[in-house]
Amino acid sequence: MSGQNNIRPIIKRKRVIVKNGHYGGAWKVAYADFVTAMMAFFLLMWLLNATTEQQRRGLADYFSPSVPIARVSGGGDGAFGGDSVFSERTEAQNGTGATDLRPTEGRQSMGLLGVSHRDEDDAALAEIEDALMGQGGDSLVSELTSRHVQTRLTDVGLIVEIYARPGAPLFDDQTAAPADWLINLSDVIVSLFNTVSNHVAIDGHVRSEPIIVARESRWTSSITQAQTVRGLLEAAGLSTTRIDRVTGHADRQPMARDPMAVRNDRIEIILLRNRI
Repeated sequence: MSGQNNIRPIIKRKRVIVKNGHYGGAWKVAYADFVTAMMAFFLLMWLLNATTEQQRRGLADYFSPSVPIARVSGGGDGAFGGDSVFSERTEAQNGTGATDLRPTEGRQSMGLLGVSHRDEDDAALAEIEDALMGQGGDSLVSELTSRHVQTRLTDVGLIVEIYARPGAPLFDDQTAAPADWLINLSDVIVSLFNTVSNHVAIDGHVRSEPIIVARESRWTSSITQAQTVRGLLEAAGLSTTRIDRVTGHADRQPMARDPMAVRNDRIEIILLRNRI
């Protein structure tokens, strides 16, 4: 009995081997997705900074459907009500289809005239901008005058910004008469604006004055200069009925960080978008 008690039990230990101690490769996939997203984000930021508004609109239109079926569906009111998905009436519109030239009265009141108006407006404004700045060839303004002009196409319309430079003001400081180059530029602008029927707005801006000579003259100066430019445009042949507004903003919207910088003396002539 004592011999049997001296026999020790045999204990087997099972070695546990942990596989994939680095937690597998799932983290690599997540990291790759993160890097790809960051690269796309920085590429988007670069495109927003490196492109103009007109180019960004072109990129947006590229990824948009070219046929606006989703906005206003055609083909009539009932099943097989028209012979084409582009017909605006219940009856068949053979040979015409849906155009923004002949919309139904109901859609006229809703303002659903299609998207071609906007596209045509963009094309006309862009063409005027290219002709003025010489982006498609020779510019209509001289090299000296072009240093005073910047253009930008916005949701409001085509803004032609004319600003003063050191030694080359818009108006004479003593007589307030417009500079000769400004008169010539007005003729060029009117010749381009008369190719379309869009209305026009004029905004006047002036720089701030030192405190020691400050007086309530900034509003008067900005309005007076805007009115002078209106007279130049009308004298060059722009119809008075096309001018919607003439506004003076004083020194409230400076372009330069220094409110007294010469760059803040400017006139903005806006070729407004057509009302739809």
